[in-house]
Amino acid sequence: KGAFYEAFEPDRARALVRQIKFCYTPKHGSWLNIAENELSAMTRQCLSNRPMGDIKTLQGEISAWSYDVNTKQRGVDWQMKLSDARRKLKSVYPKIRME
Repeated sequence: KGAFYEAFEPDRARALVRQIKFCYTPKHGSWLNIAENELSAMTRQCLSNRPMGDIKTLQGEISAWSYDVNTKQRGVDWQMKLSDARRKLKSVYPKIRME
């Protein structure tokens, strides 16, 4: 945000910042991996080697693919047990001091 206020007048900077949607991504792997897997599947199953004539066609194809995937309600099969995760990913878990 600060860069906008350095580059533009305050009113203009605020108007620009209000147009931005900030999306915070996970810091650690598992959720990010799931998102990457979904994007990869969408690319392979829906977009690869298929020319899209315009944005409406692209939106329609992605919407149809998304609807199909979501109706099947497949989940993620977590391979690691919680006890293993706490041991193997010790550096990722927050350090809490009990006083």
